[in-house]
Amino acid sequence: MKGKNIWIVIADGGRARFFRTNGTFKDLSPALDHELVSDRRYSRDINADRPGRTKDRIAHGRHAYEPPTDPHENEEIEFAREVAHLLDEERKKLAFDELILVAPPKALGRIRDAMSKELRKLVSREADKDLTKLKLHELPERLAQLF
Repeated sequence: MKGKNIWIVIADGGRARFFRTNGTFKDLSPALDHELVSDRRYSRDINADRPGRTKDRIAHGRHAYEPPTDPHENEEIEFAREVAHLLDEERKKLAFDELILVAPPKALGRIRDAMSKELRKLVSREADKDLTKLKLHELPERLAQLF
């Protein structure tokens, strides 16, 4: 009998790595031939154009409009949607039976929010840790400590 096909997503706000295992973390291997990496520019570079200007109604000054949201935060939200979309496409191909998410709290919440209901049902475990900088050979021990 074949064991479960479990995918582990290790992500943060701008990088996601995908691994597979059949239940023990010792047999960890890449699930995809690539990882997702977002556009890691500074907020000032994302909004390189000068902001619009306005006059004060009461005083005689002028000032620039402030953007309503942080462009860097918007990039992280869009990246979480990209991760969720990729996982949903793989779910439709029956690439995995179970999903484990490991990401810092903010990124974990954003990925979770971007997931479809069907995909959320496959999430068996979560950990709010940033393991994106660990090498492949370091991951099995760290994952075993978490789960």
